[in-house]
Parts: sequence; C-alpha cells; structure tokens
Amino acid sequence: MEKTKQYADGISPSLFRPVDRSKLDMEQIVRPSVSYWQGVWRRLREDRLAIFCFCLLVLLILLAIFAPLFSPYPYDQTSLMEGNLNPSSAHWFGTDSVGRDLWTRVWVGARVSLAVGFIGAILPFMIGMFVGSVSGWFGGWVDMVIMRLIDIGMCIPSMIYVILILVYFGGGARAIVIALAVMNWMGPARGYRGRILQFKNREFTLAALTLGASPMRVIYRHILPNILGNIVVSLTSFVPASIFMEASLAFIGLGIAPPMTSLGQLASDGAGMYRTYFYQFAIPSLVISLIIFSFFMLGNCMRDALDPQLRDEMSTMALRRRRKAERAAARGGKA
Repeated sequence: MEKTKQYADGISPSLFRPVDRSKLDMEQIVRPSVSYWQGVWRRLREDRLAIFCFCLLVLLILLAIFAPLFSPYPYDQTSLMEGNLNPSSAHWFGTDSVGRDLWTRVWVGARVSLAVGFIGAILPFMIGMFVGSVSGWFGGWVDMVIMRLIDIGMCIPSMIYVILILVYFGGGARAIVIALAVMNWMGPARGYRGRILQFKNREFTLAALTLGASPMRVIYRHILPNILGNIVVSLTSFVPASIFMEASLAFIGLGIAPPMTSLGQLASDGAGMYRTYFYQFAIPSLVISLIIFSFFMLGNCMRDALDPQLRDEMSTMALRRRRKAERAAARGGKA
C-alpha cells in the first residue's frame, strides 16, 4: 500500500485530461461494415495457403493454354531419330519413344485434363441440382420415384457406366465427360434435395411464396445463395476427382485416344518404361499431383472462408495462427 501511494503521489495531475462524455457516441460502429462476399475475399486474401494454391493453379492453367502455342514442336510430330531423348535445352521435358516433344504434349494433355475436369464436374453438378430441387421441393410421389431411381443407380458400380458409355461412344474427351455426367449426378442430387428440404419451410421462403414468387425463383433466388458456399467447395473437390478418374481410365486402356493425349495417358505411357526413362512417368504425374493438390487445398481454404461457423475457431487458418502463437510463446519462455 505504501509503495502504491508513493507511485500515486509521484504522478502529476497535469498528465491527465478529463473526457467530455457528451461527445462520445456509445453506439457508433468503428469497424466499417462489409458484405458477405467482401468478408470472404478478405479472409481468403489473408490466407497465404489459399493465395499460393490459387496462383499455382492459375500458372498451370496459363501454361496449359499458351505453352503449346509458343512451342516449336507440334504435339503430334514424330521423329524416330529423336526418340527417348533426355531433358535438354532443345527439349525441356525430353521426348517420348517416337520422338514427340514432351513439353508440348504435357501441356496439351494438361489442357485436355483440365477441360475434362471442369466440364465433368460442372455438368453432373448442374443436373444433380435440378433433379434434387424438383425432388425436394415437390416431395410426395415425385420425391419417392426420383429417390428410388437414384438408390438403384447408386447400387450399380460406377465402372459399369463408364465402360458401357465408352464402348458406345468410343474413346475421347466427349465420351469421358458423358460418362462422368451419368455417373456423378446422383450424389449432388441427394445432397441438394436435403438442402431444399432444410430451407423450404423457413420464414424467408414462406414470405417469398406469399408474395407470389414461383418455386424456381424461390429455389434459385432465395435458397441457392444460402448454400452457395457448400456448392463452391464441392465443385473444387469434384474437379480433381474428375481429373483423377480420367487418369485412372487411361491406365486401363479407356482414356483419350491417340494422337490426342492427356496427363493420365502420358503417365500411363511412361509407367511402362519408368525404370529406364523415369522422366516420362514422373513429369506428367507431378503435374497431375500439383493440379489435384491446388484444387483440394484451395477448396479447404474456401470452406473456412465461406462458412461463418468455421472461420473463427475451427478453421485451418485459425489453427495455424494458434500454433504460430504457441511456438512464439514457447520461444519467449525459453529465452
């Protein structure tokens, strides 16, 4: 008490100034208000992993679009005298067994794989959203018939759909996209039906129906924005899954027909000679891995940014911040 009194006696009253309470606005909002998407963009911008994955994905897409245009070697030009050349200044990724430049073929294959991935993910998702919306909104016998058809369809192994469609349409990117659409629309349909059932009896939905809005307007104007975050995250996982499925089909002989190629086809061709020419297998496999890694990690970061329940305590970015603070505290304690 004596020590506290000494400190108090040593402080000059001239250091303090009374505050005029009449000028204080106790209800003033100091932080500027931001919209939902502005908040999402701010959180994504602060996440260095999301920025890294986005930049890596953009770089791979730009290489897939423009690298073959500026290459001096066409992707289908053969030269038996230049077969199986190692990477060099003339051929950056080397050549394959018939002398085709692998730099050009890898990025042409990346273009095909990305196109199959994007279209093969968006098309079944749109079909599933429409079917799930009809099933969840109208209910009754419509819901029962659609759900029983989906249950029967999901009991059939997916490879049967793929083989039948590829046998009927022949090899090629179009046949693979159709196979992916037929095989993958049932999962999004069931998920979107559940979301429709969750939101169709909410107050804002009933208010829109009372004002005369049509069912399709209520679904796509009022319900869809509430689940858009889940849809975006699901799409970021569907794209690499489609790319991986295309690569898997190439390994069993159902991939892109030559001379056109894809990353899966290049990896399948290089797997047969990886002991002697390892680069022919490693390079396309590495590009596939980078694409899949970028999509999955970007989807994980977008899930944290889009979901308000995850962004504060359970998000990946918040977990990294806590670990960084714990490491800093441990270093300070040791010091």
